[in-house]
Amino acid sequence: MNLASIAVRNVWRNRFRALMTVLGVAVAVMAFVMLRTVVTATNVAVTYAAQDRVGTRHKVSFILQLPRRYIDTVRGVSGVRTATFANWFGAKLPARPDEFFASMAVDTDTFFDVYNEMSVAPADLARWREDRRGVIVGDVLARKMNWHTGDRVVLRGTIYPGDWEFTVDGVYRATRRSVDRSQFIFHYRYLNEALPAGRRDQIGWIIARIDEPTRAASISRAIDAAFDVQDVQTTSMSERAMNLSFMGMLSGMFTAINVISLVILGILALLLGNTLAMGVRERTQEYGVLRALGFLPKHVVAFILSEAAALGAFAGAAGLALSYPVVQQGLGRWIEENQGATFPYFRIEPETAAAAFALAVTLALAAAALPAWRASRLTVTDALRRLD
Repeated sequence: MNLASIAVRNVWRNRFRALMTVLGVAVAVMAFVMLRTVVTATNVAVTYAAQDRVGTRHKVSFILQLPRRYIDTVRGVSGVRTATFANWFGAKLPARPDEFFASMAVDTDTFFDVYNEMSVAPADLARWREDRRGVIVGDVLARKMNWHTGDRVVLRGTIYPGDWEFTVDGVYRATRRSVDRSQFIFHYRYLNEALPAGRRDQIGWIIARIDEPTRAASISRAIDAAFDVQDVQTTSMSERAMNLSFMGMLSGMFTAINVISLVILGILALLLGNTLAMGVRERTQEYGVLRALGFLPKHVVAFILSEAAALGAFAGAAGLALSYPVVQQGLGRWIEENQGATFPYFRIEPETAAAAFALAVTLALAAAALPAWRASRLTVTDALRRLD
């Protein structure tokens, strides 16, 4: 018999109350893990951004297009190793109009060289480059839609009206967490040739691979300077900076998440504090007996804090046991399949799990501090005389 075993036994003396407390705290821990996972998943694009890529878009807004001829100018800027372009397509499956996935028309010659973290089998890539209606899809999208190489797919355009027919030529897989694995990537020339003359030769954005990542800022300025005298001017920045600018639009969401996280921690502390305070009150006479047998006030404090730590550990472990199937396997898989453009990687990070467990134990100890101090201040006679 030691202090740890006594603490565990004390936690379960009132099993129903302890079980309800553990379940309540476990749900709070799971909610905390889910909210913090949203934050870490949003940061994935910044954390794993390529250091040697620079993006160029219209200076006024991302939704406005650039002339396709700009790609040649960017390729000629000193420090640019290679460059590619892409254009948002925005289309739906007629049979499943509520399904969302990113569909883009790209430069077939260089796109997968610039985005080399999207791995495509060489045979599939060669077939796709020769097939004007060919498409490369992400492995998550292919699995969700049950698409295989050679399948015919028809999308209904929204930005570009009409029915567009494609052939699945291959599937890409991600070698970096920041990659959306539900993209639909096809030939820019297929889109461009089908448009009326007034809408041709326009692209959404340009992505350049540079020789020296430390020169990203100066190369970005050089790219923009090349278009200063043009009617359409540009804004260029590193991939990390571009992703940070997108995250800036979500600052209100992050503030709300932080506030809700604090509320959850408060609820967690109240649940633990209520249970621990009742347990200490019920065992006041027992602590008096311990004092009469020669135990010191610090021993009483140690008993109570050990019980609190055990209760917090049980609750934290239960919360994590709920979080992995609910947050990661359930919600996370759904988000990766349906919101891959925003959350390509929605998994519980080890740091999040460790923080949630540590907070459950720490808050339990904090909630027990006052009852422990009060119990240690009681005299033997006062403790033994207390009947309620």
